[in-house]
Amino acid sequence: MKRYYRFIVLLVLLLAVGLSAVVKLAGTEDFSQNNEDVLLLNEIAHKMIMDDMPPENTDSEREYVILDINGNVLYDNRSDHSEMITVETAMKLRYPYTYIIENNQIIGSVVLADSRKRFDRLRTDIIAVYCVCGFLLIGSAAAFGAYIRKTVILPFAKMKDFASYVAAGDLDRSLEMDKGNMFGAFSESFDIMREELKASRARELSLQKKERELIASLSHDLKTPVTGIKFTSELMAAVFSQNEGQEITVTQDMIVKMNNVYKKADEIALLVGDLFSSTLEDLGAFKVNCADENSAVITALVSEYDDRGLVRISEIPQVIVHMDKLRLSQVIGNILFNSYKYAGTPIDISFRLDDPFLEVSIRDSGPGVPEDEIALITHKFYRGKEQGDKEGSGLGLYIARILMDKMGGELSVRSENGLCVTLLIPLS
Repeated sequence: MKRYYRFIVLLVLLLAVGLSAVVKLAGTEDFSQNNEDVLLLNEIAHKMIMDDMPPENTDSEREYVILDINGNVLYDNRSDHSEMITVETAMKLRYPYTYIIENNQIIGSVVLADSRKRFDRLRTDIIAVYCVCGFLLIGSAAAFGAYIRKTVILPFAKMKDFASYVAAGDLDRSLEMDKGNMFGAFSESFDIMREELKASRARELSLQKKERELIASLSHDLKTPVTGIKFTSELMAAVFSQNEGQEITVTQDMIVKMNNVYKKADEIALLVGDLFSSTLEDLGAFKVNCADENSAVITALVSEYDDRGLVRISEIPQVIVHMDKLRLSQVIGNILFNSYKYAGTPIDISFRLDDPFLEVSIRDSGPGVPEDEIALITHKFYRGKEQGDKEGSGLGLYIARILMDKMGGELSVRSENGLCVTLLIPLS
């Protein structure tokens, strides 16, 4: 629409320039004699010589003045006699004129006194026609613009706004448009699309709710027996250890197997937790509740997961960190479990203050990860190419990275003489 208004303004300017040019040219027009004027002047002069009297019966309707040699008016057929006519004024005003010559002597002169009036009338007529055409052109352009605005521009603007509302998730606004308009059929189709999207979103939200409820139920149902298995295996391993060498024949192999049962149950519990957390994250329901904690808490969390005694932890700086204790426990558990499974070597944990973070480096001495896979191992369901028959979901480091991001921290991985996972925990 702005382009159309610019076009109207340009059109008006062009008309104004054209009109100014007409007026200027009219004002500077040379009223020199043309052929018609010359013939008329010669005719009047000839009749004056032949008849020796003003040619009152001339066929011309032109206004003219006949002067004698002294400039006295002999004949004047002008309707307006207010202007005194002489040869000098004729020359000044550039009126066509000629001398009356008889026997090689000038006896008078003839002046056409209506040339400027005729041109003034012509100029007025031209200007009037020019203005009328200009106004008609501008009016036509304005009417056409109004029609285009009503039938094309406004419907397109409404469709643009409608698309913006739909893109923003507002599916309650209908596309109001004149059905008789050329875009009426489109508007009806867009409204049908909006209703379908609205219904689809409602179905999606309903399915998400049911999915959350199902996941929560399954997680609870799976964790309960797993917890029972872990408790039973731990109890039996303790009983076997206490009664070793007594009437009950307990072998070291039985103790190892019971410990393996416990570890498998622990792995299953961790896997269920990862799957549950991953699904919640996909659904946008993954929450963290950060609070100020003493950095010593991190050492305690590490100890909870060091059931193999492979962790060697350095002294931790005494600072206050801002974190979710439960979620950080899950992060550390996933990292240590990953090292247990794929490296099986001692794990060194060191700390460094890197304002505004507490940097925690967790390093094993395993085979590490190929350089081309470093950026991928924190992606969902990604498992390295060289993992062989080792079981895993590809969720551990992914969940850890998501949790660190949500706590305002960061998780990064590099491979140098083993795998090193670095955590940046925000300081309070």
